[in-house]
Amino acid sequence: MTYDKDARLKKLRFRAWRRGFREADLILGPFADKHVPSFSDAELDWFERLLEVPDQDLYAWIVGRDEPPAEFSGPIMDRIRAFRFEVSQARGDDHGG
Repeated sequence: MTYDKDARLKKLRFRAWRRGFREADLILGPFADKHVPSFSDAELDWFERLLEVPDQDLYAWIVGRDEPPAEFSGPIMDRIRAFRFEVSQARGDDHGG
């Protein structure tokens, strides 16, 4: 891994954990820790754009309260949505859905 990619991954993981909206942090942070290191450059670009979305909108998409626009629909959003249940089970709470 190049230094630039390593720095990019570190920045994305930091941003995923520190959005300022606790519920989103608790899903996106662990998701980034687990999955972002294996992302392609195109997937990293997508995730960076996702992290620019306002917290309330993003969280509503993750929990299925609202559907994301086409640009954010797809396999990675599906993985994030499924991942919220993994995180919830690991914590032993009911915040996954």
